[in-house]
Amino acid sequence: MARIFISIGSNTDRDHYIRAGVLSLQQFFGEVQLSSVYESEAVGFNGDAFYNLVAATDTALTIADCVQVLKQIEDSHGRIRGAEKFCGRTLDLDLLTYDQVVCQQPITLPRGEITYNAFVLWPMAELAPAAIHPLTQQSYAEMWQAYPKTKQKIWPVPFTWSESN
Repeated sequence: MARIFISIGSNTDRDHYIRAGVLSLQQFFGEVQLSSVYESEAVGFNGDAFYNLVAATDTALTIADCVQVLKQIEDSHGRIRGAEKFCGRTLDLDLLTYDQVVCQQPITLPRGEITYNAFVLWPMAELAPAAIHPLTQQSYAEMWQAYPKTKQKIWPVPFTWSESN
């Protein structure tokens, strides 16, 4: 079984799609651990603020199969393929790491955003503070501690996991 970390983001009907995305991950992978939910300004374009978090789970799927499952989940929640790279999203799911694998195919792992986007690094540091990044050989807690906090605006938000509240 491989330990995987997945970034989850939405800036369109955020509460709904974050809940729906996590529920879909649980349906595909079973038990999923979650970081807190963070709000951050859109990066790379002018748009509504995002909710972001990181999920961790274990899987017997290959990297390619994990990526396919994440794309299926995104598509089932209204993700539009072929849109601009930096644009609003109902649901964005990215495989961040797959154990300690470093590769370029079928995708680049570990995902580069871990080292330069606060909305990925902070939830990673919260969820797996002692885990070691495969390339930097630093823990995620050490990486977050060294991250220039003025680079991106991000803050934790209270999040209700039940739609009825």
